[in-house]
Amino acid sequence: MPEPTHTPTRRRTAHAAVVGVLLAAVLFVVVLLWSKWLPYTAQAVRVWDLGTWSGTNVWGAGGVRPGDPPSWHAATSFVVAYGQAVWKALLAALLISAALQALVPRGWMPRLLNRRSRLASALAGGLGSTPSMMCTCCAAPVVVSLRRSGVSTAAAIAYWLGNPLLNPAVLVFLVLVAPWEWTATRLVVGLLIVVGGAALVARLADGRQAPPALADAVPAEPVDAERPARVLSRFAGTLARMAIVLVPEYLVVVLLVGAFRGWLFPIDGAAGAGVLLVVLAAVVGTLMVIPTAGEIPILQGLALAGVAAGPIGALLVTLPVVSLPGIVMVARALGWRATAGTGALAVLGGLLGAGVLLVL
Repeated sequence: MPEPTHTPTRRRTAHAAVVGVLLAAVLFVVVLLWSKWLPYTAQAVRVWDLGTWSGTNVWGAGGVRPGDPPSWHAATSFVVAYGQAVWKALLAALLISAALQALVPRGWMPRLLNRRSRLASALAGGLGSTPSMMCTCCAAPVVVSLRRSGVSTAAAIAYWLGNPLLNPAVLVFLVLVAPWEWTATRLVVGLLIVVGGAALVARLADGRQAPPALADAVPAEPVDAERPARVLSRFAGTLARMAIVLVPEYLVVVLLVGAFRGWLFPIDGAAGAGVLLVVLAAVVGTLMVIPTAGEIPILQGLALAGVAAGPIGALLVTLPVVSLPGIVMVARALGWRATAGTGALAVLGGLLGAGVLLVL
């Protein structure tokens, strides 16, 4: 029986899909080496040699202190300090996000991350987050692309939360410069939130709808097999659209948070202790935005100022886990129900972190 005439076309299509995935993989490795892996390795070596953390408290940029009123100086000085810390990671995130949409066939990421249960999908998303090691805001554009590719709610949320909470570099930094109880709290609570919490939020957000099974994954839409220039054009267009849509709203919210940070972060050594302060720390930490590992100098400063273990445990989880700018960026892709549920999960995680650190 003669071979069907469309077989060469299928072969070209499959070849183009593989080439697109390989190009995306190379891009991922290059930009992560540049923005994350090499800088964090060098930073870990410095911390090991010095025995102390050399980073600065971004919340004190411009001389702003807890209780200071909102001002344009507070807004701009924070944006400058924060931007200097995250611009590489944000650029890497935009490039990775564009590659996921333009180079990787649409059905590939769901087949990789969508498992047969929400818990398994959350585990896959959490494991997939560990190499990228981004802060919550820089992970947000990637979450948008994952959702547009058909990745399940559980896997997308777990990827978003796993980047800051299960960041291997930050865990190493904590081991080197902080009490062991901080590292244990972060790891235990992080695993519970990223896997169990993401699955629970997805269950509540999706209702009774079953998670997409492997067989029901989004059909693959390969890159163009005939005209590579079209693929590059699509990549550039996707990158430009994401930059035009996401970056301005991101900067506006970061400006607002920076302007009001004196009121939004009123916790200092005179704040006292108690359940109300722990709840305040959990809520405030959820709204704040910091760069990767930015919580370390903040928490060290609070500990030296005499802040109790409860608020520190809450902030240890909530400062990195989500933020107001990140929430704004992912809300349309995740849906407001899942986004609000993730914010509530972060607050609960902060309360759990306070309890675990108090016990330890």
